Amino acid sequence: MMVIAHLSDPHFDGGPRATGRVRRVVDHLDALPGPVDAVLVTGDIADHGLAAEYEQAREHLRSRYPVLLLPGNHDERGGFRAALLGEGPGDGPVDRTARVGDAVLALCDSTVPGRAEGRLADDTLDWLDAVLDEGAPTLVCLHHPPAPLHQPALDAIGLRDADRFAAVLRRHDNAVAVLCGHAHTGAATTFAGRPVLVAPALASAVPLPWESEREVDLDQPPAFAFHVLADGRLTTHFRVVP
Repeated sequence: MMVIAHLSDPHFDGGPRATGRVRRVVDHLDALPGPVDAVLVTGDIADHGLAAEYEQAREHLRSRYPVLLLPGNHDERGGFRAALLGEGPGDGPVDRTARVGDAVLALCDSTVPGRAEGRLADDTLDWLDAVLDEGAPTLVCLHHPPAPLHQPALDAIGLRDADRFAAVLRRHDNAVAVLCGHAHTGAATTFAGRPVLVAPALASAVPLPWESEREVDLDQPPAFAFHVLADGRLTTHFRVVP
């Protein structure tokens, strides 16, 4: 059995609010009596892509568990690489794999520099195809949800050209699920015959149109998801940290 704690959208901005909300969740995870295999954070690590924000992230996303990070539309690839991955400069997509137990997490960069919406570059799709060719059970992780979530403002900046992504997933039965963030709401849907599981945001919540006229709810407590992969079946639990 593999357990992933799935966090998203901390939006470190140099201030104490984002830091406090992240620390509540990380401290909650670190205090659990049972082990978690990894902590996944699906993007928008920094709010403005600034070096100081990434330094804040380095300090406050530290956990007793392995922490896996991928970029979101608020991130800047160069700063993300330098501060969080210890890599040199580069403008290309930040695509990496992580093996957790018998499974692989394919960490895909769906960002388009300077844009809020997402797109998986040809190089990323070719890389993902090769990762899935290896045959291990794989959780495909990216920032932008590939399917509509019925929140108009967020659907307008979701993943573009998603049919190309769908074609890759359909070629591989070992693609277990798609894990993403960006939406600032916990959600579950399907895409290309796979579950799509969206983690709530650490920074804030975005109400659905029939819930509130507010675009952003800053009063909701931070939340996250647990994904449990056992016997080929993925089960997800959502948790709120008061």
